[in-house]
Amino acid sequence: MAQNEIAVNLPQTLDPVYANRIQVAYKEDEFTFIFLHEIPGTNQARAKAIVSITPKHAKNLLSVLARSMKDYEEKFGTIQPPAEKTGDANVTMRGYS
Repeated sequence: MAQNEIAVNLPQTLDPVYANRIQVAYKEDEFTFIFLHEIPGTNQARAKAIVSITPKHAKNLLSVLARSMKDYEEKFGTIQPPAEKTGDANVTMRGYS
C-alpha cells in the first residue's frame, strides 16, 4: 500500500442515508454539518446524520468537492444553479442547538 493510502473498513451494518438538505454551523474549532431529509409537501425534515470536522478538514472538503464537481460536469454536463427565490431562502431549524 502506498504511503498516502489508508485502508477503510466499512462495517456491513453501516446503512447509507439520503439527504436533500444540509445545515452548516461553525465555531472557532469546528464545522458541523447536519444532513437532513426534507419530507416533500411538508415543512418537516428528519436529521439523518450530524458530522463535525475541524476547519482544516472543512477547507479540504471544499477543495475535494470543487474538484469532484468539475470532474462530474466534464463527464455529465454543467449543472445549472437553482433559480433565485424571492424573499428569505434561509430556513430556521427547531429542535437542534
